[in-house]
Amino acid sequence: MECGRLDVPLDHSRPDGPTLRLAVSRVRASGTPEEHRGILLVNPGGPGGRGVPYAATKRAKMPESVRRSFDVVGFDPRGVGASTPVDCGQMGGRFDHPAPEPVPTTPEAELSYLDGLRRTARDCAAAIGDVLPHISTTNTARDMDLLRAALGERRLSFLGVSYGSYLGAAYATLFPHRVDRMVLDSVVGPVGWYDFDRDQAVALLRQRDTLFDWLAEHRAAFRLGATRNEVRAHYLRTREALAARGDSFGPAEFDRLVYRALGRTERWEKLGLGLRAFAETGSDEPLRAQLPAEDAATRNFEAANRTVKCADGPGPRSGLRIVADLRWLRALDPRPVVTGMEAAVCRYWAHQPRERVAFGGPDIPPILLTQAEFDPVTPYAGARQMRRALPDSRMITLAGGYSHGVFASQRNTCVDETAAAYLVRGALPAHDLRCTGTGSGLPTPSS
Repeated sequence: MECGRLDVPLDHSRPDGPTLRLAVSRVRASGTPEEHRGILLVNPGGPGGRGVPYAATKRAKMPESVRRSFDVVGFDPRGVGASTPVDCGQMGGRFDHPAPEPVPTTPEAELSYLDGLRRTARDCAAAIGDVLPHISTTNTARDMDLLRAALGERRLSFLGVSYGSYLGAAYATLFPHRVDRMVLDSVVGPVGWYDFDRDQAVALLRQRDTLFDWLAEHRAAFRLGATRNEVRAHYLRTREALAARGDSFGPAEFDRLVYRALGRTERWEKLGLGLRAFAETGSDEPLRAQLPAEDAATRNFEAANRTVKCADGPGPRSGLRIVADLRWLRALDPRPVVTGMEAAVCRYWAHQPRERVAFGGPDIPPILLTQAEFDPVTPYAGARQMRRALPDSRMITLAGGYSHGVFASQRNTCVDETAAAYLVRGALPAHDLRCTGTGSGLPTPSS
């Protein structure tokens, strides 16, 4: 992997003004000069995900024809990783442990929840300063085009996963004539971030019920009950017991673990065994060990995530709207998982967006979307909306897929070969496809 740097304007409307330095990586194509198609720029999602290491890790999973044809290029978006990283300092107590109960159930708790959002917005504004309004999706898309030019390419191909799909669609809207081939995987819908977060929270409730059913089906391995309700009771008792302990692993930390697990079925077994261990021994260590360490990279991800979301479009209209939505989620389930509702903080953000992200246009070339049918992180309905927003696009659905990430992720031959044929030869499917096989359905526990 080759590494480099690229200086880009802090404010693209002032190209001769202050600059930011982006970190860039490249893994050269392994094929012959005749096979070479140019660059395949990649983004892993977030907002806040690092692209520099992703160029190597994602490339290793790609079909050989793609690796032979493209120089895979990664970059840390502005504000992320090694590209002038942002930090929100105390972030309203986000990194205090145990963090406050994340689901407010009383008027006093609701006011405290809103106050936490205000403090987070204030901390971000103070710590990030003048850079704050410039860390946005549209500015990252403009950085991508400068990177294309710096690499001497007339056009670029792109693979964006999760938030990367949102970024890719924004680039295609801004620079349609610079797009060669584009695959958008696990697609974020073309809506405001707050609405997206709320839709995701509902999808996570459905996925959690599916998890409870799965744990009940495999009750011999997990011993948490024979029905959804019995497993749910174990789950809630665990959460309540963690709250009563008052140590550094409480309900907020537990919910973050659950949020992380719900999007990837390969994490369900560890979660189930952790719940079993807590029920049988009272030890929270098997659960606690599943949360990534909170280091500088984690703090940067959390800061960049909110900074980008709040720069991309308006937040909720009022604190009353936020409280009403929390009550609505609690009406659906008394203990929803609200970990992913980062854009609620945008109600109190210091800088309102200078420009909203737009999608679509008559000049956008055909784009391929890949999506798992039951992905709770980027729900299917949003992917269908993006499919309609991009003219002449096609979508591959992994039927019965429950995990986030499809192309070069689930090892599904139908998905991978179809996407590779499009990237390498431009062979877009004649119509939308449904793929089955590997990655469809739910896993079988090994224990």
